[in-house]
Amino acid sequence: MDLETLETFVEVADTGGISQAAQRLGVSKSIVSRRLSRLEAELGTQLLARSTRGAALTEAGATFRDHAAKVCAEIDSAREAILPNGPLRGRLRVAVPVSFGPTFAPMLAEMARRHPELTIQTCYSDRFVDLIGEGFDCGIRVGYLPDSNLVIAKRIGPVYTTLVASPAYLKAHGAPQSPEALGEHQALMQSTETWQFLDGDKVVTGHPQGRFKADNGRALVDAAVAGLGIAYLPDCLIQEHLNAGALVPIMTAYPPPPAGAYVVRLPGQHPARKIRLLTELLIELFGETLHAPAPVAR
Repeated sequence: MDLETLETFVEVADTGGISQAAQRLGVSKSIVSRRLSRLEAELGTQLLARSTRGAALTEAGATFRDHAAKVCAEIDSAREAILPNGPLRGRLRVAVPVSFGPTFAPMLAEMARRHPELTIQTCYSDRFVDLIGEGFDCGIRVGYLPDSNLVIAKRIGPVYTTLVASPAYLKAHGAPQSPEALGEHQALMQSTETWQFLDGDKVVTGHPQGRFKADNGRALVDAAVAGLGIAYLPDCLIQEHLNAGALVPIMTAYPPPPAGAYVVRLPGQHPARKIRLLTELLIELFGETLHAPAPVAR
């Protein structure tokens, strides 16, 4: 079996269909089908259960997909080792928070423009993605990243956050004046969490409570604009609402410390060249669209 056939199978497995894989690979559906049939004949087992709705992995296919993906990744690494300055080839799978899609999508498009022989597959989701289990080369994460032995993180830039509420909420409930007062208000949260603030040079922690939770930043923005509570949100998600007066900065004497945007990858002695070049590009472009702190209403 050849590498091209393995790459085709992995693409079909990950996209869930022959048509989608053919489009990503830039070949006809008949070519994809022939490669799959040849691979199954060589292995002597069915890897995909085909239907009008797509192609689903069989149990054997799921097992073989993981091995095939590792082989393709090893070949990519070998190419980089012997051709360190050659064009990037192979595939780059990146997990990106969907709330920050408008921020990072143009940067990933620029990565594809600069490296026309590289296939880029992006998954947008605000959930915590398992890089190993889901086969991602790297991910972009935003926030206060905890120390971990599971991933290696490279900071690409700061992300500023503001505590906000709508004028209607403030008229009805007033604004908290300190982190200790957060418990008296309805907070809009992703889950059970703590919020950090600066009291001079010291970081203090607030413990919000609330009945509205969502795992998507834009859903929290909409809830804040609707007057459901106070929210702790990145400025890039709320700037237009701040400018329009639909949201108002509150508790400005205790600003949140800057968070960060990071590229995270699996531990290893050296990052793959495609991850290294992506990280360098994101640092370059993120600096150009640097999210400065939101203006404080006076």
